[in-house]
Amino acid sequence: MKFRQTETSQISAAKSGFSTATGYRLEQDQRLPSQKRVSRDRRRPDPLIAVWDAEIVPMMKAAPGLRPIAIFEEMLRRHPDLGDGVRRTMERRIRGWRAINGPDQEVIFRQVHEPGLMGLSDFTDMGDLAIRIAGQPLDHLFYHFRLAYCGFEHVHVVLGGESYVALAEGLQNALWALGGVPREHRSDSLSAAFRNLDAVAVQDLTERYEALCAHYGMTPTRNNKGIAHENGSIESPNGHLKNAVEDAVLLRGSRDFDTLASYRLFVGEIASRRNARISKRIDVERAVLQALPARRTADFEEILIHVTSSSSFTLRKVLYTVPSRLIGHRLRVRLFDDRLDLFIGGTPLMTLARGRPHLDRKHGHVIDYRHIIHSLRCKPMALLNLVYRDQLFPRQAYARTFDALLVVQTPRIACKIMVELLALAHERACEAELAGYLAADLEAGRLPDLKALQERFKPDSSTVPNIVVKLTPLSDYDELGTIMMGLEVTAQPDQRSSGALITGKAEELCLRGAA
Repeated sequence: MKFRQTETSQISAAKSGFSTATGYRLEQDQRLPSQKRVSRDRRRPDPLIAVWDAEIVPMMKAAPGLRPIAIFEEMLRRHPDLGDGVRRTMERRIRGWRAINGPDQEVIFRQVHEPGLMGLSDFTDMGDLAIRIAGQPLDHLFYHFRLAYCGFEHVHVVLGGESYVALAEGLQNALWALGGVPREHRSDSLSAAFRNLDAVAVQDLTERYEALCAHYGMTPTRNNKGIAHENGSIESPNGHLKNAVEDAVLLRGSRDFDTLASYRLFVGEIASRRNARISKRIDVERAVLQALPARRTADFEEILIHVTSSSSFTLRKVLYTVPSRLIGHRLRVRLFDDRLDLFIGGTPLMTLARGRPHLDRKHGHVIDYRHIIHSLRCKPMALLNLVYRDQLFPRQAYARTFDALLVVQTPRIACKIMVELLALAHERACEAELAGYLAADLEAGRLPDLKALQERFKPDSSTVPNIVVKLTPLSDYDELGTIMMGLEVTAQPDQRSSGALITGKAEELCLRGAA
């Protein structure tokens, strides 16, 4: 049309790249193509015309939170002739209706995070990862700590639930690995930190959690109960962390780890690689963090227990055995997430692995046969109906051997042989090697030969050195005393030669006595 102001229709159309006919048509009707569109009618009948205004709209008004799939299934129940083909049509129309007529929704307000202000803690279940330790499934959680500004992460493998002990240990490990302390610590409504009873958060703090935060100079805060997105700086990274661990396990090619320590090292390396990508932001925030206190605070529970006549004690629905010399004593137990440290007074005794009660609410057992084997040898028949008999055997081969003995031998002989095998494993420190022999016997279809095994694992006399101790006669000591007394009384300062002679004799006798 700009060319048409100075040229003819044919020339203007040619300069614009149009045909002459198109030039004439545009000249006659100067409206844009979008202005010429005519709204078309429906090509097909509306399948929802009979139920939309009469049933679906009243249903959405009465229950605003009703899902579209629930409305669709209800309509199919009422009107089977609708068919499955209208589901997408119904969902689109419901979505459009709610955009115009629906209720207001909750608004999420994005926040600007200040360096050094907030650190967040959360627990996330890792059961779907299907990790195995020495062939046994590991039921565990991750304690996940993160700084809101830079994204620094620390991960701690937790064997129990969301306990205060797990929170205190994981949080302190994170702070000391970071080298500083944020001004606020944010969590959701963890039972480890909050009693979740009162409406006022200040009254809701547990004393231990409050003391933990006070020790590090942090202000404890939490999101509103049930509003997970208020903890979005940790909730969303939880999913990213789980995906990263899953990818690393797939690349590793195996979900089986030899020890719990090796699995914890594996998880720690993943967190370290994620932190390395944001090292510059971490350095920026680390510069404005509060200083760490002079020492850590307690990350355990301290409990007093009494050792019973069964050389055991029960704690948190778990039975633990201890050496029988502790029967009748009161011990102080420091309860950690994965272990128990035992003290008598202020003297450390030993460390036990922490057990867990069964899901069916039955008591768990942490049994060490070495603690009771000396008494069991005196009463071997006690093994037959022992409450924790299955947990007494240190390896599966021992349990299978006892079952095989009960089939062939009388209970008395079976218990006697089994107890002697356990005693042999303890006294000769050959638990694993003996288990291999027992498994081989079972695979061959024969019972173990106790005498042959005792002969196999007896001490090798040829390796014991023959030590001859030559004792000094007691009369030499009498002579030594006489010489020393003579030296003290008769020796003069100028008698250097005789003094040297007496001293040499004394040294000779001392050396002979020491030899």
